[in-house]
Amino acid sequence: MDASDPTGTAHQVQRRWRAREAPDGDFIVFADGSLSVMDLLRLSPPDRVGDVRAERWQWVEALRATEWSAGNWVEVGSVLASHAHDGSRAWAGESADHGSIGWVALTQDDDEGTLEWIATSSWSNPFSEVTLDETTVTAVSTAGRVWSFPRHAPQHVEITADPDHPWRG
Repeated sequence: MDASDPTGTAHQVQRRWRAREAPDGDFIVFADGSLSVMDLLRLSPPDRVGDVRAERWQWVEALRATEWSAGNWVEVGSVLASHAHDGSRAWAGESADHGSIGWVALTQDDDEGTLEWIATSSWSNPFSEVTLDETTVTAVSTAGRVWSFPRHAPQHVEITADPDHPWRG
């Protein structure tokens, strides 16, 4: 991918989204072609032995790039949930290319499904639920973690445990 032209990069991002592909790793790719590299950090070990819901996690932005190339692309064609609200649509699912990778995307709810951003996390379980409101895209992973992405700043995601998740140790 030639990322030296921002317009070309944005075009390539939209083309890859229409092909149902995203960079492999822990990234947020924005519609303007910029890329946010993220680190998933465990802030605390489980409070209760064997209960992964008790772990505290934070996804933090390591760097932002306007010129980049992806080493690998993964398919994001396995949509497990979708929710529309006020002209936008949130998507969530998994990529099984290299294990079970979770992903969440926000698009315009138009004929093209124009991508606003997509977040992929090689450390997340697939996302099986997603909701969208005026301010937040909320996705729940199959491990029972709730990821709350601010619509206009998804790199500031908050990760909490789903107290109702039927996790079994």
